[in-house]
This record gives sequence, structure tokens and C-alpha cells, in this order.
Amino acid sequence: MTITRRRLISICAAWALLPIAARAVTGSTHLWLGQAMGARASLRLAHPDAEAISTRVMAEIERLEDILSLHRPHSALSKLNRDGRLEAPPFELLECLSLAGGVHCASGGRFDPTVQPLWALWAEAATQGTQPEGSAIAATLRRTGWEKIDIEAGLITLRPGMALTLNGIGQGYVADRVAALLEAEGLTDILIDTGEMRALGGSPDGGDWPVRLESGERVPLRQRALATSAPLGTTFDQGGRDGHILDPITGRPSSLAWRSVSITAPSAALADALTTAACLMPDQKSIDDMLRQFPDTRLDSLS
Repeated sequence: MTITRRRLISICAAWALLPIAARAVTGSTHLWLGQAMGARASLRLAHPDAEAISTRVMAEIERLEDILSLHRPHSALSKLNRDGRLEAPPFELLECLSLAGGVHCASGGRFDPTVQPLWALWAEAATQGTQPEGSAIAATLRRTGWEKIDIEAGLITLRPGMALTLNGIGQGYVADRVAALLEAEGLTDILIDTGEMRALGGSPDGGDWPVRLESGERVPLRQRALATSAPLGTTFDQGGRDGHILDPITGRPSSLAWRSVSITAPSAALADALTTAACLMPDQKSIDDMLRQFPDTRLDSLS
């Protein structure tokens, strides 16, 4: 199986020109690079205690990975998928699922974390250099459906054979939690990149954070989040035809013409989920109708 991930966003700031290393410090500016939810993560921070603060950020990311990650067998999400039930679920998992449910409703069901069995089906077929048979897709679709999840404060239960993925919202959620941690310490003028962007304040030079999309468009960020999704940003096949954003209705990769969708919102988790859903929308009007249900969200790029 060949799964490729293409970075769609780069930072147009002086710090983007620094050599990539585990830590790079220029004056009081500290750059930390690592991993979050399977994607490259970075934190650019101008502060005398930048290194100590970065250590706390790394600890918070680790804590969140232990809750939300599909790739850690002991995470809360992995336990839920394995056992079909999770008692006393962490608040963060409940909050993430609550937001996912809101976007699921607003998108007409296009955002659906229960597509994980479909994702596994397509990934397995890709290891054989093929696509799943239609009968296998139909059988797997019967093990999906947001309405089949029972979510309560003390217990989450799934029907047999179901599994959840938070890949369409988790990276943004991590960015929001990191922003909350830093804001609680009285910090500002920070750009957080966990695969989605979250600006806490603006750039230390006094302006907005200048973010450039792959299309060349510029999106200024200040106290706001930006997410970009692309149907072919990650693909199952070497030819780059079968994208990773699966339609929960058909069980197949998005067949629409969008190359990428960028949305800004007050929260990175919300922007993350909305861009995922937008990749499955048939036209811009459908995207606009969805965004109207969430205050202060904006479609910044559609190509």
C-alpha cells in the first residue's frame, strides 16, 4: 500500500527559512518540530522561557495522543474500537465527538467518523494493488453510521464491527488544546501547526501571520484557525487516484472535482471537520449552507 501525504500549507514568515531541526533558536525565538496525530507539528514561540513552555506543549500533545490516536493501541479511541465500549470516556474524547456530531448534522451526514472500517477496507485492498469489490463495500457500509453510536457521559458504545476515526478532526482539536494551554499562561503571538493552523494572537512583528496556500493565495491569520483538506492529499494507490476522504454514503473516495478546500474558523477542530465535509459537497452553495450554521466561519479557498 502506498499512502502519500502532501503538505498544502507553508508559513510565509522569516522563521520558515530556518533549517529543519529538532530545536532551532534565533535570539528569543524558539522553533519546536515534532509529531501530532500522525502529522508534522511545529510551534514557533518568542519568549524567554520558550524551551520550558515547549516541553509542556509536548507533554500535552502526548496526553492527547493517548486519548485520540488510532496508532496507539492503549489510547482511549483504540480501546473503544477494540472493545466496542468505553466506560468513563475522557472529557476530550467526548468533546471531540460532540463537535463531530454537530458537523455531521450540518453537513447532511458527509462528515462521519464511523468510516474507519471503510478506510481499513480500502487500505487492505491497496496492499494487493486493487480496489475493494462492490459487495465488500456494501457489507462494510452496514457497519458504519453515526446514528449507531451511543454516546453518554459515562459510556460510549459501538455496534459490533464498528470503529471510529478522528483523523478528520483530531489534528485541529490538538491545536486548540495547545492554544488553550498557552493562553492560560498569558502567552500570545504564537502560530501552532499540527497539520492544521491555529494562530494565538498575531505575528510578533505586529502584523497578522501570513499563511500561503499551495494555490498561492494568502490567508492572514490572527486569533483564528485555518484548515485545508484535499481529496488527493493522501492516496491509497501509487497512481494517486483513490483519495483518503471517503464518502460515507457510497463508501468510495470522493469523486468530485475539488483539488483543495480551505476554511477559517474560531477553532481548528471545527475548521478541520468542515474542510473534510466540504470535500464531499457537490457545489459551493452546499458548502456555504453548511458554514452558515457555524458563526464566524469562512470559505477562504476552493479549487
